[in-house]
Amino acid sequence: MTVHTPGATVRRSWASDLDTATLYELIRLRVDVFVVEQDCPYPELDGRDLEARTRHYWLAGPDAEVLGTLRLLKEPDGGYRIGRVCTRLPARGHGLGGRLMAAALAEVGSGRCVLDAQEQQVAFYERHGFAVSGERFMEDGIPHLPMARGGS
Repeated sequence: MTVHTPGATVRRSWASDLDTATLYELIRLRVDVFVVEQDCPYPELDGRDLEARTRHYWLAGPDAEVLGTLRLLKEPDGGYRIGRVCTRLPARGHGLGGRLMAAALAEVGSGRCVLDAQEQQVAFYERHGFAVSGERFMEDGIPHLPMARGGS
C-alpha cells in the first residue's frame, strides 16, 4: 500500500451518526494494530464505541481507506478520555496521529482530558500537552502510564 498523506482527511462522527461500514473499518484497524500486530488479545468491544457521548475521529485516504483512528469519550464527570489511538503500519511516520490528536483536542479545548499511554508513546502525548499523572501499570502485558491535560 502506498500512502499519500496530503489527501488524508480528518473525519469525525458522533457514535449515533456513524454508519455501520465505517464503524467496522475503525474497529478492524484497531484489532489489526492492537490484537494482531502487538500480539495483545484484549476485549476490544468494551461497550463504549456506541455511547451517545462518544465521538470517533479517523483519517481517510484519497481512496477512503481508514489510515488512523481515535475515539473521544465524554466522561460522566464532564472530562474527556482519549483512547484507541492507532495508525495503519504503512501510514506511520507521516504525522497522521498528530493530526488526529489535534482535531480531538480542538473539541476538548481547555477541558480536562485523560488517557492511558503505552509507555513507548509518552513523548508523543507530551507533545500534545499531556503529562504523566500516575504510576506505571501493566495492561494486557504492555506497560502504560496515565496521562492528563487541562482542567483542574
